[in-house]
Amino acid sequence: MSNNLPERQKILFLFSDTGGGHRSAAEAIIEALENNYGNEVAVKMVDIFHEYAPPPLHRLPALYPKVVRVPQAWGLGYRLSNGHRRARLITSSVWPYVRSSARQLVLQNPSDLVVSVHPLANAPVLSALGKNRPPFVTVVTDLVTTHALWYHRRADLCLVPTQPAFERAIQSGLDPEKVIIAGLPVAERFSRPAGDPIELRQNLGWPVDRPVILLVGGGDGMGPLKRTACAIAESGVEASLVVVTGRNQRLKASLEAMEWPQPTFIYGFVREMPQFMLAADILVTKAGPGTISEAFNSGLPLVLYSRLPGQEDGNVYYVVSEGAGVWAPTPDLIVSAIKNWIDNPEKRKQATAASQRLARPHAATEIAKILMNQIGIKARQ
Repeated sequence: MSNNLPERQKILFLFSDTGGGHRSAAEAIIEALENNYGNEVAVKMVDIFHEYAPPPLHRLPALYPKVVRVPQAWGLGYRLSNGHRRARLITSSVWPYVRSSARQLVLQNPSDLVVSVHPLANAPVLSALGKNRPPFVTVVTDLVTTHALWYHRRADLCLVPTQPAFERAIQSGLDPEKVIIAGLPVAERFSRPAGDPIELRQNLGWPVDRPVILLVGGGDGMGPLKRTACAIAESGVEASLVVVTGRNQRLKASLEAMEWPQPTFIYGFVREMPQFMLAADILVTKAGPGTISEAFNSGLPLVLYSRLPGQEDGNVYYVVSEGAGVWAPTPDLIVSAIKNWIDNPEKRKQATAASQRLARPHAATEIAKILMNQIGIKARQ
């Protein structure tokens, strides 16, 4: 019996675990592709550094958490390397060293469409693909202060999350017709209602008679979480406190051993963050693009306490200028911002409305449609 089923279109995603946002963005798009076009596509993710980069570049994912713990050095490197001409100089200088690895990546992963969610993948892979290549689409996963390496003129499309990122693409020489504002893709569980906030609090065992402050530091529990949690507790603010320490088990154990003057709930790494965000009233977090976008989709006002220089500077300006949050880089300022919103519910309501206005909950689905159009498959209605 002959098999008349059409061959699935191969889509290759290029990412790296240098920061959590690249992987999570790729996974969100893949989720949307599989939910809507599962029988028509075959998707593969490749970590460009861990799987193919020559030494010592293959160690970058492991070194990244250590590098960003020196934010001043990171910010200096970011600024010195940022700029269209400087980006071209970097990629042309590195090409002889990575050429063999890039060509091996291309040969071992034949594809009908290549999607890059990492700025360092664009130039070497486009060069390795040559002239007779499949469509190449870049999905920018930084919100505002986007590095010039994101923008390669040979890419067929560049999908950006915000208007400032669009303007940066044009400044870098991209054709405006090849740049689309699509939002930042996040997992579907952050893009749909997770239930009634009061019912969620009851299920989680949180009080329903006072505001809930959600304090997070990313998957690795980065930032001054303990000092911030203690400052909030000592302030006497009438609220419940929820602290998510991520994979930082030492911090979790330290917080659990403390006595807290108000209802306080300590968690490690959780998969219920959409429910946590919907049940909370205020989010206290670092200025990572993924968490900010998830907060927008949940309609949460934000108190931002830290940012990665260069890369996340624009995120802070974007949130604050749009009225969706405040910048509070010290525990005292965090407490002051929280008290202001709790004592003035109307101000908190305005910040909530601003956050909701900035939400793009269907970004992953829209990006999936755009990608399918690139390989000639009609988008689902």
